[in-house]
Amino acid sequence: MEMIDKEQFLENFQYFDNEVVLEIINIFINEYPERMATLRKNIDEKDFDQLKFNAHSLKGVIANFVAPQVQELARQLEIKGANSDLTDVESLYSDLKEKAGIVIEELEELKKNFK
Repeated sequence: MEMIDKEQFLENFQYFDNEVVLEIINIFINEYPERMATLRKNIDEKDFDQLKFNAHSLKGVIANFVAPQVQELARQLEIKGANSDLTDVESLYSDLKEKAGIVIEELEELKKNFK
C-alpha cells in the first residue's frame, strides 16, 4: 500500500534543483526518529500543548511529500492535543508510526529520481 502519491510528488518537485529535493527528503528522514520520540513523550506526559504543536509540525512536513493518509493521522493527533483528549491516541500514534515508516521507505526509493 503506497502512502505517497508519487505522480503528484514528482510533479510538485519537478522544477526544484535535485540537490534541494534530496536535502528536503534527507532532513525529514534524519529528523523522523526524534519527531516520533517527541510525540511519544508528549503523549506519555499528557503534554497536550506540545502534542498539538509537534503533530501540527509533522503534518506540515508530511504535506510536502503528498502522503494524505499520514497527514490525516498527524492532523488527528493535533486535534487530540488541542482538545486535551487521549481517546484512541495510542492507536493513532502506532498507525502514524507504521505509515510514516512506509513514507520513509518510499522516499528512499524516490531519491533515486533526483540523483
